[in-house]
Amino acid sequence: MIKFDKFSLDNGLRVIVHTDTTTPMVAVNVLYDVGARDENPNQTGFAHLFEHLMFGGSVNIPDYDEPLQMAGGENNAYTTNDITNYYIQLPAQNVETAFWLESDRMLSLAFNEKSLEVQRKVVCEEFKEHYINKPYGDVWKNLRELAYTTHPYRWMTIGKELSHVEDAQLQDVKNFFFKHYRPTNAILCVAGHITTDEVKRLAEKWFGPIEAGEKYVRSLPTEPKQTEARKLILTKDVPVSVIYKAYHIADRMSPDYYPADLITEVLSGGQSSRLHQRLVKDKQLFSQIDCYHTGSVENGLLVVEGKILPTIKPEDADAAIVEELELMKKEKVSELELEKVKNKIESMIAFEDLNLLNRANNLAFYELLGDAENMNKEFSNYNRVTADDVQQYANEILHDSNCSTLYYLAK
Repeated sequence: MIKFDKFSLDNGLRVIVHTDTTTPMVAVNVLYDVGARDENPNQTGFAHLFEHLMFGGSVNIPDYDEPLQMAGGENNAYTTNDITNYYIQLPAQNVETAFWLESDRMLSLAFNEKSLEVQRKVVCEEFKEHYINKPYGDVWKNLRELAYTTHPYRWMTIGKELSHVEDAQLQDVKNFFFKHYRPTNAILCVAGHITTDEVKRLAEKWFGPIEAGEKYVRSLPTEPKQTEARKLILTKDVPVSVIYKAYHIADRMSPDYYPADLITEVLSGGQSSRLHQRLVKDKQLFSQIDCYHTGSVENGLLVVEGKILPTIKPEDADAAIVEELELMKKEKVSELELEKVKNKIESMIAFEDLNLLNRANNLAFYELLGDAENMNKEFSNYNRVTADDVQQYANEILHDSNCSTLYYLAK
């Protein structure tokens, strides 16, 4: 059970405090409710570009890293299709440094052509290195475009195409910042050796004077229900052929999220899982096979990804996957198998909560989803899923008309 306090500043900034006196450290996590899904389809990659720009100096602090290192702290950030998250960990006695740094970034970045040019180059190099020149680098570009026709999940976090970041103008970047990176659109979580009173004092001092900004109201196009199978075959200069099968699943807040997650665990949660036992060990069709989901806030994807052995035809590998998925639909998961994956999930949740930064990050994320308290209810949501629920949801999602298949074949 993770205990915490919660309050809001007059400017709309939501603040969560989790006190843990067993550590000498404090984690300061700022989550902004903006991700790649919130971008203009003709100007993608902005949320990720901001992750870089936020380290390029703010209005009063030209160098972000130096004062933090002097305070014994470390920091990082990440962007997804749904959120942008910044986090710092530092000794409790120096916690005010984190408030000073993060509030100045929220107040305003040091917008100038030089900073934009530097970070634009960094992002463009990253795009080329990871998504253009790297083997399998464009898999998710193709898979997203195949599975989504309408919703902004159809592009990757780094952007739909390189030119969008290359052509980003300073005014466009400024507009994006002042639309999204405002107190009313952010959640601050402070966890570690600190009291709620101290966080209140520091939050009022450093974040209180920042203008609230306009509350961003999200109205994204809904992805229409997929009604027929989609398939794309690509031949590339890669070491081995890989097959991807993507099925649409419910959003993160739906009760159906939990059976979907359990399906992925039954199919590929470790060496004793179904896909590994039957398709890697017994039938020897794949060198490796995984099943996972994107965990998106809005309707996500459940994906089966398998590296096909060189002697096997892709069609035969595909048919074997479908056969296993049909079995999930026809036969109920045994109580023993279900209990095993639930136990694994329970230990994963407990293990994750040992880490202070994870606790801070998760409290902020669950608050974004609706209520930080839901973090404490997560395992009971899994625990109440029955074998009938798993079978019923498998029948709902694991069919051809809900599937996008990508054959990514070696030359």
